[in-house]
Amino acid sequence: MGAASARSDWLRRFHEGERGIIEAIYREHFTTVSRAVGTTTGPADRETVIHEIFLRLLSHSALRCSFQGGDLGAWLSVVSRNHAMDCARRRRREIPASVAAAADRASPDWGESGIEARLLVERFRRDALPPAWAGVFDARFIRQLSQEEAAAALGMGRTTLAYQEARVRRLLRRFVVKGVRR
Repeated sequence: MGAASARSDWLRRFHEGERGIIEAIYREHFTTVSRAVGTTTGPADRETVIHEIFLRLLSHSALRCSFQGGDLGAWLSVVSRNHAMDCARRRRREIPASVAAAADRASPDWGESGIEARLLVERFRRDALPPAWAGVFDARFIRQLSQEEAAAALGMGRTTLAYQEARVRRLLRRFVVKGVRR
């Protein structure tokens, strides 16, 4: 089998999404992708963005088929940089929790509702919040840090923080709804 034939076979297998090919690309080009997204993302988001890129490579045949041969590292760099910029744009459109809280505090009845809120938070911590998620609850809901800031403060990846935050949010929602039904 000639070199051109081997490249053609590799490209066909890559387009088909053969797991072994994708795994080899992950192992060979992780650093390339990391460098490409590193200038656009902060440390807390870098790991998430890198894994999103490889997940897209694994699960989206249209993305794989857009590579028609040539320098795979250069192609991955462009794909990675574009994805990182899209993620950065999305993050800039997010409204920080502190902005929303400031708007709430500006309401005229903040004093009375603030006391009720503190009591509700204390009951939630005591009755429903698992101790393992207390740090995430404090960082995101009480101190109102951004996900990136909270992840850095807690020493965890942003995806881990986002998962735990979603779980805490679900627990809080159930807790509040149950309290309203009493």
